Amino acid sequence: MSISSNIEHLRSSLPSGVSLLAISKYQPIEALREAYDAGQRMFGENHIQEMAAKASVLPCDIEWHFTGHVQTNKIKYMAPFVSLIHAVDSFRLLREIDKHAAKHDRVIDCLLQIHIAQEDTKYGFTIDECRTMLATEPWRELRHVRITGLMAMGSNTDDMEQVRSEFRQMKVFFDELRSTHFADEPPFCQLSEGMTDDYPIAIEEGSTIVRIGSMIFGERQYK
Repeated sequence: MSISSNIEHLRSSLPSGVSLLAISKYQPIEALREAYDAGQRMFGENHIQEMAAKASVLPCDIEWHFTGHVQTNKIKYMAPFVSLIHAVDSFRLLREIDKHAAKHDRVIDCLLQIHIAQEDTKYGFTIDECRTMLATEPWRELRHVRITGLMAMGSNTDDMEQVRSEFRQMKVFFDELRSTHFADEPPFCQLSEGMTDDYPIAIEEGSTIVRIGSMIFGERQYK
């Protein structure tokens, strides 16, 4: 199947209110152009300078989402154009993004990454760390970032019931924050979770953004 047919198939299977984020890291420009021509406008990248290089030659109506671990010394490369940063895992990082966004007179949307998986290699706040940050750090004083939801990765396991339990836990926590810290903030509405192997479960458990790569582009062309 072609990239365009893959996108059409995926889009037709997603319920209303769930957005498809095409994970395009390591994919060539031609592959992204084919996806764009098929109507895809949201692309996700894990390397800031690769994303900036692609953004410089692809249409300006693309929404670029950064889904990787954020290195503070490279925020400056994406601050002029990034639409959504998925993996904010500290107040320090949120403050640094705010500083660079201010230089471009922008407000950058951000998701707080929550560590729910069983692997220690994954990043993110624990649920208690996130509660503490929202309760104690002066994040509301930041004028050039906006927290619009949460992001998580399920465990890398064949046990889909474990993954379902993790995603369900995320939805409960998302609802908790929406009713406490974000009760009067409609933009706090995004729950980014679910990839190729587990996105149907993520959708059933409340995800609003699914991050799909190989089902669209095939295997990555590693550099």
